[in-house]
Amino acid sequence: MAVQPKAASGSLYRGREGMWSWVAHRIAGVLIFFFLFAHVLDTALVRVSPEAYNTVIGTYQNPVVAFGEIGLVAAVVFHAYNGIRIILVDTNTWATRNQRRLFWVVVGLWVVTMGPFIWRHLSHVFG
Repeated sequence: MAVQPKAASGSLYRGREGMWSWVAHRIAGVLIFFFLFAHVLDTALVRVSPEAYNTVIGTYQNPVVAFGEIGLVAAVVFHAYNGIRIILVDTNTWATRNQRRLFWVVVGLWVVTMGPFIWRHLSHVFG
């Protein structure tokens, strides 16, 4: 009877920061892709009918869309900061050993960046 090899006990992911960073990075990337797709379509509308373009752009000027814009900026900012973290982890052994700390640095930078943006954006929307 053959002995089964023992399963690997260590992993970067296992439901911790590395996995959630991976998931959030993919979700942010997909959301950005769909925004860019919609943006290209509504911008292309100007060639078809400038009046239709103005109507579509006019529908974007409401508080619901303003919160969507906050979501878009949040996705772009997280995706950018986390992309830098991924590059560091892929190219630097120190970053690989400290990938959890780097994830929390990304979260901290994201909060520091988004706080002032949200304040300013909402002051323009409701002010």
